[in-house]
Amino acid sequence: MENCQPSRANGTLTVNDLASSFLYIASGVVLTLKLLLGSVFFGLIFGTLLAIFRHRGVCRPVISAVVSIIRGTPVMLQLSVVYFIIPQLLGKRLDIVSTGILAFGINSSAYVSEILRSGIESLSKGQFEAARSLGIPNFYMWKDIILPQVVMNIFPALINEAVTLLKETALITTIGGMDIMRRSQIVAANQYEYFIPLCIAAAVYYILVLSIEFIGRKVEGLKFKC
Repeated sequence: MENCQPSRANGTLTVNDLASSFLYIASGVVLTLKLLLGSVFFGLIFGTLLAIFRHRGVCRPVISAVVSIIRGTPVMLQLSVVYFIIPQLLGKRLDIVSTGILAFGINSSAYVSEILRSGIESLSKGQFEAARSLGIPNFYMWKDIILPQVVMNIFPALINEAVTLLKETALITTIGGMDIMRRSQIVAANQYEYFIPLCIAAAVYYILVLSIEFIGRKVEGLKFKC
């Protein structure tokens, strides 16, 4: 990280030092976004399946237990299980991106399933009965009737889950992932100065959070226009 070594003049960092530090830390956005997008996709798909199966009574006690365990244990523990234990079972270690997506995605799926469950239960039972009386197959009932309404009702909660997931991706530093947080730590160690690198990391995360909220508002606005 030679380009982030500080050049001090009278005990202060120069503008070039700050700029190079910012660029180095901000480049961690690539890994952070990979983890976020992959985890959101995994969490939505798996969480939706859990919510549907749970509502239909398919393995409900097992699903409820799995969701409870995932929500009741730290994300750090789940990341460690995926990184250290699964390779022992499979005989092959996953790369950092795959490990992060799997661990964060599993964690997110439990919360997404609970969010969807509350949304499904808020719908009147008459809609399910009407769909069945019309002979609509279950797949199309969920795809075209139930889930669109549920997503409209719980969309703000899903945006909040995405924001939470973004911040949780910082835990990838514990297994060596070169994300925003890890790069800020490297800069701090090289410059013997933690305040500025951590402030830069905080600013980058905050910009990402604002971007997610902005996109969420835009999508929600389009939703109501439709």
